[in-house]
Amino acid sequence: MATERNQSHEHYHYVDAAIRYLDAHQADQPSLDDVAAHIGFSPAHFQKIFTRWTGVSPKKYLSYLTLGHAKRLLAERHTVLDATYGAGLSSPGRLHDLFVTWEAMSPGYYASKGEGLTIRYGWFEGPFGETLAMGTELGMCGMAFSHDCGRDAAFADMADRWPNGKFVEDAEALRSWVDAAFSGRGEAKLALIGAPFQIKVWEALLQIPSGHVTTYSDIAETIDRPKAVRAVGTAVGRNPVSWLIPCHRALRKSGELGGYHWGLPVKRAMLAYESARLEANEVAAA
Repeated sequence: MATERNQSHEHYHYVDAAIRYLDAHQADQPSLDDVAAHIGFSPAHFQKIFTRWTGVSPKKYLSYLTLGHAKRLLAERHTVLDATYGAGLSSPGRLHDLFVTWEAMSPGYYASKGEGLTIRYGWFEGPFGETLAMGTELGMCGMAFSHDCGRDAAFADMADRWPNGKFVEDAEALRSWVDAAFSGRGEAKLALIGAPFQIKVWEALLQIPSGHVTTYSDIAETIDRPKAVRAVGTAVGRNPVSWLIPCHRALRKSGELGGYHWGLPVKRAMLAYESARLEANEVAAA
């Protein structure tokens, strides 16, 4: 099991490097040979690893990294959220075969900025770069990416959300949840700390199916705050558990990506990955 895990994490490292290269050189439309050479693999071996992870070839994946793809998503896979959706504090969601359960922590933890809370953390190799995960005994409360800002800034960003909490480095306590998040298999538990408005926004994000997108204004309608589009955008940006709470699926009405707390290259990679997996699943089911 340990060998398989190490191999999986090694592959994440190579896939991340490939995605960075594709994103940085998308205008040049690099060939399979170009990307494989950058990674240091033979073209055949690289294509096998990449396709196993995404379900499509690097060339096909490249087409998902463009601005045009985001606009096509909005035109073809725009999810209009149910405006009558309740604001309950527990909701299941689906991410491929992954079952996500979540609950909001006591408002007291939010008001006291995490005082009395023990938060364990660890660093992991992931498909979207080096990943910081944080969690309590109830579930993951944070997931961040150091791709653009670096490790120190990513940790400070997350820790500042709960300045009175006690932070203990313990990657093993989080590993099963992180492995489930990236493999799409198993169960990932989330424990969220936020203001009531933020929690409503994050709950709405959990209703967006993988491979689909919505708009900030749709989210505002969903939580019955149609004029609070800017506030919704702020709450989306404060999402503490990126990827599992899919803030990357929120776009502007124009089809532009908008901002992303951990950098637009990460957002493009996440949307591209989900589109690739959805297409692969549709082909397999046909």
